[in-house]
Amino acid sequence: MSAPPEAPSHALIVGAGLAGAATALALVQRGWSVTLLDAENGPAQRASALPVGMLSPHVTRAPTPMSRLSALGVDDMRAELARSLRPGAGWQPCEVDNLGHDPGRWPAAMVRPAALVQAWLDEAAATGRLSLRCGFAVARLRHTEAGWQALARDGQTLVSAPVAVAAAAWGSLALLEATDPALAGAPLPLRPVQGQMSLGPLEGPPLAERPQRDNGVFVPRYQDSGLPPAWPETVWAMGSTYERGMETRTLSEQAHRRNAESLDALCRPAATQLRQALDEGRLLGWADVRCASLDRVPLIGAVPDVPALRRLMAEAGHRRGRLTVDQVPRLPGLYVFAALGSRGLTLSHWGAQDLARQISGEPDPLPPDLRRAIDPARFAWKTERRQPVALTAEA
Repeated sequence: MSAPPEAPSHALIVGAGLAGAATALALVQRGWSVTLLDAENGPAQRASALPVGMLSPHVTRAPTPMSRLSALGVDDMRAELARSLRPGAGWQPCEVDNLGHDPGRWPAAMVRPAALVQAWLDEAAATGRLSLRCGFAVARLRHTEAGWQALARDGQTLVSAPVAVAAAAWGSLALLEATDPALAGAPLPLRPVQGQMSLGPLEGPPLAERPQRDNGVFVPRYQDSGLPPAWPETVWAMGSTYERGMETRTLSEQAHRRNAESLDALCRPAATQLRQALDEGRLLGWADVRCASLDRVPLIGAVPDVPALRRLMAEAGHRRGRLTVDQVPRLPGLYVFAALGSRGLTLSHWGAQDLARQISGEPDPLPPDLRRAIDPARFAWKTERRQPVALTAEA
């Protein structure tokens, strides 16, 4: 890992959604000053603008990295919601009935992510150590002796800081590839995943006692004083689709109908209601693009220095298989927090605290195997270990 600064300093973060806002607060809580940049005209304008999301466990028959991370993240986020927001003004505790591979009734919460983002930013701003700059698109980062510069498309320097964090979800890939072309392809195999939600105003009693989950989540009733004017104050919702490789934010009738098909298995009367609203032109919808990694586990940590890694592997020769992922050289002071997929609510706060501990050089409480599972260098490390010795030596 790259060496942390000797004392809290200044960090620049790109992306003002769940990941970026949570990281900004985590660093500010440790005494850092933070400049948070976002290309949109305000925070939480992309995937974090979801009208309502579900915080619930990720249960598997045998423990997996994601199920273990989920267990950490769900408990952490439930405590954070209770600390940061009032029920009915950004979130609501509930239970969810899982009807698929992990059947059962689980503690959960319905959350409007933008409310949580704003609460985190307000808390960070109250310290005087956060500068939020929206409407500033960062084309790439440039390394200098003093740290990192965030550059606009015209080459103008927007801000400089010793530490930089790419937390722009799917936009993180283009940013990091522009920063270091060696990161393109196998070293950072991130993928866009479009999700579309179908929703509408709740008229009459809810059609289920509590949220239902299988292939998507049906929210029979969510009331939030912060939904208007963009949305009705009380809504039902179904979603979202999971379209790998799609980068569009455009709503489609086909996606609405896929939500209806998934809803058939959860609550047939609600599926009938969805189709009727669609046919009559009354159905509301929301769509945006999430970011997922090749192994569907997030990237939280220091960005690998791929050319330096190749030189290290070449020097190791036949012994390169003994090199561990934590020995991978890193680009000094550059971090990534991305690929949360559909688990942004679960992992944003926990992951931000974890990343802030890494940046600040605090003791690592995470088991080594789970640390390796979320290490952003894991893909580059695996790729270079598989290279024949002769090819590695020529790199």
